[in-house]
Amino acid sequence: MVAPGNRLIDISLGGARAALVTAVLLAVMTGTAFAQAAGFDIPTGAAPSPLFGAQPFTQPLMLFEEFGTKAIPGSSCPTCQPMPAAASCTEGPSGAALDTFLRQPLYPAPTIQANTSRPNYWASLIGACVRPLATSAVEGRPPGEWFAHQRYAEFAPRVYFQTAQAGARTNGGLRDSMQRHQWLLGEFRSTGLYGQRNAGRQVRFHPNFPVQQPNSVWTFDGTMPPKLLMARYGEPILFRHYNALPVDGAANNGFGAHTITTHEHNGHNPAESDGFTGAFFFPGQYYDYHWPMILGGYDSINTTATDPRAAMPTTGAGGTTRIRGDWRETMSTHWFHDHMLDYTAQNVYKGNAAMMNYYSAVDRGNESTTGAECNYTNANNVNLCLPSGNALPWGNRDYDVNLMVADKAWDANGQLYFNIFNTDGFLGDRVTVNWTWMPNFQVRARRYRFRILNGAVSRYFKIAVVTAAGQRVPFHMIANDGNLMEHAVAFPNAQSQDLPVQGIAERYDIVVDFSQFAPGTRIYLVNLLEHRDGRGPSREIPLADVLSGAYQGDPAVGRFMEMRVVSYSGVDRSMNPAQYVAGQRTMVPRAQPTAAELAGARQRSFEFGTANATDAAPWTIRTDGGLGLGMDPHRVSAAVTQGQWEVWTLTSGSGWDHPVHVHFEEGQILDRDGAAPPAWESGARKDVYRVGTGPGSSRSMRVLVRFREFLGTYMEHCHNTQHEDHSMLLRWDNRRPGTAVAIPTPIADWEGVYYEPSVGLPVAVGGGG
Repeated sequence: MVAPGNRLIDISLGGARAALVTAVLLAVMTGTAFAQAAGFDIPTGAAPSPLFGAQPFTQPLMLFEEFGTKAIPGSSCPTCQPMPAAASCTEGPSGAALDTFLRQPLYPAPTIQANTSRPNYWASLIGACVRPLATSAVEGRPPGEWFAHQRYAEFAPRVYFQTAQAGARTNGGLRDSMQRHQWLLGEFRSTGLYGQRNAGRQVRFHPNFPVQQPNSVWTFDGTMPPKLLMARYGEPILFRHYNALPVDGAANNGFGAHTITTHEHNGHNPAESDGFTGAFFFPGQYYDYHWPMILGGYDSINTTATDPRAAMPTTGAGGTTRIRGDWRETMSTHWFHDHMLDYTAQNVYKGNAAMMNYYSAVDRGNESTTGAECNYTNANNVNLCLPSGNALPWGNRDYDVNLMVADKAWDANGQLYFNIFNTDGFLGDRVTVNWTWMPNFQVRARRYRFRILNGAVSRYFKIAVVTAAGQRVPFHMIANDGNLMEHAVAFPNAQSQDLPVQGIAERYDIVVDFSQFAPGTRIYLVNLLEHRDGRGPSREIPLADVLSGAYQGDPAVGRFMEMRVVSYSGVDRSMNPAQYVAGQRTMVPRAQPTAAELAGARQRSFEFGTANATDAAPWTIRTDGGLGLGMDPHRVSAAVTQGQWEVWTLTSGSGWDHPVHVHFEEGQILDRDGAAPPAWESGARKDVYRVGTGPGSSRSMRVLVRFREFLGTYMEHCHNTQHEDHSMLLRWDNRRPGTAVAIPTPIADWEGVYYEPSVGLPVAVGGGG
């Protein structure tokens, strides 16, 4: 018998010798190590993931595929059809039927309260596969006022996109015509570097690898490449998310839940559209998420919309429409992913993750053809002209590249593998970028912006950028957690030779200038951070040891992406980040409280650890010195007063590492273990905070934050999602001043959503006891 989580491997003498020789050669070539080194459990509870004869850097990087937004329909759709029927209890709809359905206009029309006027599209099948339903609803959003769209008329959706969570299938070209570049402009035209359309693309990690089965990988549309939402401030979005997963919850190839809820991390969104962990929905339903796309401070700052820095990009290189709010709250690089109670890790790992680029007057994705409209030319110009391109008025991606870095593992048949029994943290042994194993990527000899997301379950990264000879490549970090910083930070520097440690869900935007390299030069992204298990990183490995092959340990340490420089005949008009380092120009300053506001800030503490832990809830959070508690969606651990500055002290009680995420608004790190934060955090706004004793973390940190514009139920949790799923998650509510009534707790079922009373901790409203 094979223990749970383990997989059969070839134990014949010849097979073992061949595998060992292959692994050692690959380790020297790529700077990775063989997984079975003593003391390493990577991949977690499993044998090494086979490579099926594939060699490193022999496939091009998959670039993200844009969802594409459309104008909200102005009329009904009498010819629109319902979501296509699933083929069986263990399957979803056919790919062709799903594409035809998703091409339809948005129908039925969105409603302020959940649409309960129609039954679940698959009610009959559910009756045969699960149980007969006395009642059901087509929308899984909790009904009534509690989860009604806030301020819907004020921020009426102007555009929408719709997708279905579905099993892996071949890309039928559904979104090829929805790409903003239309495959005609810049590097996306047929003669450009990135002109390969996506129709016909299969879901697999490398052309040598087997295709993923429909129940192994569940993605948006069920297809690859991974998806990207292009969004503009001032243009509210309606996101209709259909659930087309199998009705049979066991039809999941060993992991993943067929119920889902989507969190836009870290959107300034109403609570009912934040992806509350208990507001999940079932196969055959949809959920309408309303994302207003407003700046923080909308209700109190720049209320007459006169500040040119607070604006939506429109036509031309500099056209804008001014909007309300604080331009210092401008955000840039986001992502959205599943947040299902107890199953976030499994569902995100399985494919429920997309990226989202926010565009604004400041960060419009247009670098100008002459530079005349750029901030570096005239300080009165708003557009920072970050590397992007200039063919479109906004949202050019020619030289602005999203990278989702995540470790994965697969079984002997090449199917995605996950260990559901491990609660410390899951680690894969193969690093992927945009779901491709060890890709290559052609880059012009000019400046590029890379938006790097750590999309792993439990793995932290520390990324070096090096030449083939092992020399570090200089670059600038311009954004932290999706927020442009006050000043660019040059690397290497006195505090770090390479990118800082990057915890799960953190985003780092960097600018690399490839013009310093001759065509043909090869540049590598290298992971230097070792894990022995999923509890957290153990140490940083010297770059020389990694590149020489002397290091033998964690197989995810080493080169994982190759960039190949090709010639550039154009003129690079993008911003030179060296002009925006400390002491020179400013990108986006941070809003600061007055001395009186800071002195009056509400103080709270949250300790992430194992206090009062149980087998069922091994990870807990102590609020304001109380008991360590696991997740209960009924419990309000903190009741925040809308608009008030707060200082949250985050600590690791056990010493283990926890990347803590606070939903809804960004915070400023005041100090780490009593000391000033490093340069890349001192001028940044963040939404993930690393506490612990591992590399790049602090045992304690204080965060300054406030929550405005919208009310309701939000979350705070460890973003090592195995910790989150095993109870390191809490609920907090944002309330109007003087309000003491907790929103009731939604309880979802096949037959609909009902409510149960919520309860608040004694510390939730009071002063810490």
